[in-house]
Amino acid sequence: MIRAALTQIQLKWRNYRHRFVPWIALNLHRNQRSLRHVTKSIQDKPIHDEVVSEILLKLFWALLERDRADEEQSMKETSLRSVQTQKNDARDMCEGRRVAVNDDFIFQSMGFCIGRRPSSVPLAGVGVFITKGLVPKGTVVAMYPGTVYEAYEPIFFQSLRNPFVFRCIDGVLVDGNDKGISKLVYKSCSKRDMLGPYRLSDFSWLTANPRNPLAIGQYVNNCNDSPANVCYQEYDVPRVFPLELYQYLPNVKYSHEIQRPIRCVVLVSLRDISPGEELFSNYYTIIDS
Repeated sequence: MIRAALTQIQLKWRNYRHRFVPWIALNLHRNQRSLRHVTKSIQDKPIHDEVVSEILLKLFWALLERDRADEEQSMKETSLRSVQTQKNDARDMCEGRRVAVNDDFIFQSMGFCIGRRPSSVPLAGVGVFITKGLVPKGTVVAMYPGTVYEAYEPIFFQSLRNPFVFRCIDGVLVDGNDKGISKLVYKSCSKRDMLGPYRLSDFSWLTANPRNPLAIGQYVNNCNDSPANVCYQEYDVPRVFPLELYQYLPNVKYSHEIQRPIRCVVLVSLRDISPGEELFSNYYTIIDS
């Protein structure tokens, strides 16, 4: 009984330690392959924010066109039913159709597909893999979803036993946990921020079938025995970003009063990545002076 409990604690610690700052500081020298070195802070971004915007806009416009087509087709197929039944059937059919075509859709839009599978690393749990197509160097491969907290905002209870809290360089935190309190907080903030008929964020990443197929970046594991093939890049959504595309952003601000752009975190490929490869990131970057 005690041994089983200790084993569970050890497994949880192995998954959490890469986000525990004191452990990181004491172990930086042990595995240089898990570090990413840049010479200046501005070089922490492997691609320009304008390139990130171009990639996301291309995907999101395609998502919007697909969703509108799905809704129109579903309404046609249920036109002879009662009003309430129409709405329920249309929603269910859109969701079913979205699940069926998601891989083909993202392949046509991005040239590759990603998906969650058991990690190739023992005891690492779920990982993210390239399931189809070739990912070229310098492209957005995934997004890190979650609630965005300013450095001074309360996150104590959400952070308990939570390995999905990402810390940005300026202290901003992104809680990518899709369960428990974190899930409830995200859904609450997302519904709070609706602007009339427009949703300003996407909460379908909390399900097994996200509308935005890139919104699974929180499951990318840290590299250990080999260099990372992706890295994190912080990205503030520009104010000119089209309002109707906000519904595909998998991030929401915890505070409604903060007058600053919504923070997103994307994962960018550091080299060409082949089909079947698992994505591995650097959980920490060293800026050499």
